[in-house]
Amino acid sequence: MAKLIYRVARPLVPPVIIRCQQIAPPSPEKLTLRLVMQRLAQCFRLMVGVQDYGNYVRHMQAHHPDQPAMSERDFHRYCLDARFPGKGGKLGKCPC
Repeated sequence: MAKLIYRVARPLVPPVIIRCQQIAPPSPEKLTLRLVMQRLAQCFRLMVGVQDYGNYVRHMQAHHPDQPAMSERDFHRYCLDARFPGKGGKLGKCPC
């Protein structure tokens, strides 16, 4: 009886793969312990809300070379204001 319950009708012809695409291109960087630790540290920082100034500077140099990048202090102030909006130094929302 159990064999009849779990029996699945299978097609007589095997499926044909029409086109196969690579999901993600292979990374040119070698996966080293240092790289893994850097990415893990970046992941934890982003989880607690600390933005990555180095990535911001690299992005500005690559995509907006005509605009100057903010200083590190201004960058962190901008990120805090974006996360916890408030006027006149008062917190508009509970950060919880």
